This record gives sequence, C-alpha cells and structure tokens, in this order.
Amino acid sequence: MSGFDVQDIEFPSSDGHTLLGRLYRPQGDTPVPLLVDVHGGAWIRGNRLNNASMHETLAEEGIAVFALEFRMPPQVTFPGTIADVNAGLRWARQHAAELGSRPEWVGGLGTSSGGHLLMLNVLRPHDPRYAGPPDDAAPLVHYAVVCWPILDPLARYRMAQERRIVKLVDAHRAFWPDEAAMERDNPHLVMERGEWLHLPPVLLIQGTGDTNVDHFGADAFGEQYRRAGGAIEVLKYDNECHMFITVEPSAPASLHAMDRIRQFVRSQARSA
Repeated sequence: MSGFDVQDIEFPSSDGHTLLGRLYRPQGDTPVPLLVDVHGGAWIRGNRLNNASMHETLAEEGIAVFALEFRMPPQVTFPGTIADVNAGLRWARQHAAELGSRPEWVGGLGTSSGGHLLMLNVLRPHDPRYAGPPDDAAPLVHYAVVCWPILDPLARYRMAQERRIVKLVDAHRAFWPDEAAMERDNPHLVMERGEWLHLPPVLLIQGTGDTNVDHFGADAFGEQYRRAGGAIEVLKYDNECHMFITVEPSAPASLHAMDRIRQFVRSQARSA
C-alpha cells in the first residue's frame, strides 16, 4: 500500500470545547490499524504537527494516525491537559470506523511528555479527576508505543533541578501545581503502587544519550510492567538523543525504530 490522505477533524474536549485532530489515512477502503498520537513539548508546547515525519512514514506503510490537539497552560489548568487527551483517545476509539480502522485496532503513540499523558490515561482511563463517566469498561487503547517518555515526572523534575536545566524546571512549574501532583499522576509510581486498571502491550523506545530523560528509568518501568503481568518491550538505542527519530529521520537508528513500530502495530492488529 502506498499513498495517504491528510485531513483535520474536529472532536470535543473534556468540557465541550472543539479541538482538532489531524488524520493521516492510507488510501483505500480496507480498515487499517490506527495510532492516536499524543505529542510532546514538556506539557506546555507543541501541537499535532510535532511528529508529522513519523505520521507520514506510518501512513505510507498502511497505518493510520490521528494526531491530537489538546489544550495546555495557560489555556487550561492542571489536570485539564490530561482530560483533553483522555477525551481525544476515547473519541478516536468510538469513531474508529470513521477514521478508517476498527475499535480493536486502535493504539496510542506518545512522545516525551506525550508519553506521560498517554500512559497515565492508558493505566487509569476512568480516573474521575480527568475522565468523564465511563461509557464502558474497555481500555482507551489496545496497545501503546511510547518514545523517550517522561514516565516519572517527579524524578525528571529533580534531575532537571540538580543539573540546572532551567527550561525543564520552568516547564514543570508551568504545568504541575506541586510535587505532590508529580508523585500522584506518575505512571512509574502508579505501577509501583498497584493503582493501574489496564495493562495493554507496550513498545517503549529510548536513546541512551538522552539528556532530558534518565534512560535507566525505561528499564525500571519495563521491569515493573512485566512484574504486574503486562507485556512490554524496551528498545534502547546507544547514544541516541531525545526525539532522535524526528531529529534525524533517515539515520539508521531512526529507520530501525520506525520499522519496529510498524512491526509492533501490525502484530497487535493481527492478534486482536
């Protein structure tokens, strides 16, 4: 399959506002797997175009992508951003056929802080603080791909303080109300405390040269996920930086990682 169409589609936010998602849909009438993208940007920057190079590559290979727009500070206060992502994931699953897929083929794609927003909603999809009344007991997505994710925002905040990375410290303070929230809405600690509800299969991609994230955190999260009974593959890429796939899409590590994402998504669709 080759060729895809691009379309912006409206969906409702958590409180009724209208948001946009960008759909990359492979040409043809046959349903295809669908990834719902949650972009990064330290929780306060970026938009649905952040990962466009990844979206285009996936669509060219027969995987649809619906890239969410969501509100960030100062448009909303915490946990409004998390709630918008929850609403977008829920809407995409409910409208999978319109997006060219099937509900059971819907997965999530999260990068950097978007990996945090995605995994928090994956693990606790019906948390009343950022989700409306559950329409059913089904998970929001049936599998997840997270790239260089911030899975422990409290540890990342303390690392940024220790290393005096001012832009990261400022971003944390702009998004999070306090350290207690970083501890509570923390995928790594959600796993540690046994507060998860769903554990869909996960592919986690992380570079060891990442100065924004302690890459050993990916291994620790993987160990906890497996211990809880979840299926997760942690792929580490030597010396690769934060966002390496979008920074250098044609580099060997980026090409390998994209190939693994394609394989993972297709395997999940086959097993659904």
